[in-house]
Amino acid sequence: MYCVEVRDHVMIAHSLPRPVFGPAQGLHGATYVVDAGFFSRDLDADGLCVDIGLATSVLKDVLAPLNYANLDDLAVFEGRVTTTEVVARHVFDEIAAAIASGRLGEGGGRIRRLRVTLHESHVARAFYEADL
Repeated sequence: MYCVEVRDHVMIAHSLPRPVFGPAQGLHGATYVVDAGFFSRDLDADGLCVDIGLATSVLKDVLAPLNYANLDDLAVFEGRVTTTEVVARHVFDEIAAAIASGRLGEGGGRIRRLRVTLHESHVARAFYEADL
């Protein structure tokens, strides 16, 4: 299977209000490096899995409402603990919706699988991956 991966970043604030999170229970900031991998079984006549420019734009647009936001204040996360895993799934769902609506052009129809990885630091990351 082919994969094209694009990258961006987002700066957020949030709290993780459960004892298991220790000092991260309080409000703190994080900068996530975000990778979105678009998987296809086939390439188009130009040898492309997906248009990198369109994929980059979709990722940027999906991240925009999160950038410089306190996730604790966003309705989309109401009642949820915004772990890296939860945020990865949210970004995945938003990108999947963009693909379904045609934002990746004709190439979007080839995408069979999507993976969204959030890098918390140079030593930790989480991702959500599933078939579309």
